[in-house]
Formats: sequence, structure tokens, C-alpha cells
Amino acid sequence: MKNHQNIFLAILGMLLGAAIGVAQSNGPAAVPTTSLSEVAGEVSLMPAGSSRSEPDASKVVVWLVPFGATRQTALPAEKTHYRLLQRNKRFEPGLLVVPVGSIVDFPNADPWFHNVFSLYRGKRFDLGLYQAGSQRSVKFDRPGPSYLFCNIHPEMTSVVLAVEAPYFAISDKNGRYAIPNVPAGRYVLHVWYENAPPESLQALERPVEIDGENRSVPPISIPVVKQIETTHKNKYGQDYDPDAIKTDY
Repeated sequence: MKNHQNIFLAILGMLLGAAIGVAQSNGPAAVPTTSLSEVAGEVSLMPAGSSRSEPDASKVVVWLVPFGATRQTALPAEKTHYRLLQRNKRFEPGLLVVPVGSIVDFPNADPWFHNVFSLYRGKRFDLGLYQAGSQRSVKFDRPGPSYLFCNIHPEMTSVVLAVEAPYFAISDKNGRYAIPNVPAGRYVLHVWYENAPPESLQALERPVEIDGENRSVPPISIPVVKQIETTHKNKYGQDYDPDAIKTDY
């Protein structure tokens, strides 16, 4: 009798084990984890009428916007506060890239007054006159480049480029760049360079597919034009006062 019970229990155990295995194999699939890693690429700058690229290919901005996203549906960035320092009558950095909706702080680290303004393209603002050690801030809620100046020191210039997603990078002197923390998916690639015609930059936009095996972007060649250096006006649309420029502030 005991032997029959043991055989019955053994058979029952095998049947239960098989049933559990089938249930596990037919159960809901595990949710795939999103792969986050960098996307690398390289750019070159081609002057008009030349067959040789520029030796310095830095300050090219490349960013990826999720396919189907619009300018009005920018993704939230992990970092929403950035800083553009005023020091030694310079903006540091000279080029700052931020996601649309970010706040940029403008601390004055000089021992004199500054008046940061941007009235030409992109985000328009005038921070007014503020003293050493103080700080003012601007929310960049419009995509595109904003050209910044100081109403007291004409040599101070900078660009804040607001882009539609947090996936961006700036090229180094060799033209190489790496965009960090890009999830797998479909994107539209965008490029910006200060000395490139807008229509050329628009023509470089292209769809790209980023996945676990494809983490690079084909090389990008950017046609550039030589910019004629011109003096900019102050915030009133007038020339800077040469007597004021000679002062110690």
C-alpha cells in the first residue's frame, strides 16, 4: 500500500512540475529594459569653393529628437538649470546648449556691472544693469539660437541654443561628438553651426534608428560660409559709446 502511495506522489509531482513549466513558458513576457548609452559620430566643415575640410571642426551641435515629437512637446530634461558665467568681460561658455524650457542663470563674477541682453533672434530679453556678485535668470522657452551681448562691454558675445530634446552634444576640434544616455528608438537628427546657412542645416536633417547594435551616426559634412565680422549695436540699436568703453568697468 505504501509503495503505491509513493508511486502516486511521484507521478503527481512530475505532472505538477510540467504544468508549472508550461505556465511559465506561456506566461506574460518580461518587459524589456531600455538601453541607455551614448551615440557617437563625426562632423566635418567644408568651406564654400574648397575641397578640403576646416582643420577645426569644433562647436557643431548635434541633437536627436524622438520621431513624431514636435516643438510644442519637448521632452523634460533631467537638468533644468544651467549657468552662463560673466567673468573677465567674457561669457563662459561662449556656446551653451540647453533643452527647451530650461532656466539659465547669469551670475556676475566680475568686479563691475553687466547688462546681458538678447534682442535679435531666439529668446528676447534684457536683464538690465546688475552689480558684481549678483545673478539673474532667463527661461529659454523658444527653440533655436539666442545671440547674447552685454550693453556695457561690446566684446562680450555668446550663443544659447535651445533644442527640442535632452539628447545633444557639441563636437570637439576633430569633429567628434558623443551624445550620452540615448534610449533605443527612432529619431530625427538635427545639426547647428553658427557659420552654416540655415537651408544647408535643414537639408542635413535625417531620420536615424538607434538600437543596441547601432550606436553610431554616419559622418556629417557641413557646408560653411565665411562670416564677415561686423560690430553689433547696443540694446537701443545704437553704436557703443567709445568714451564709455575706455573706462575701467
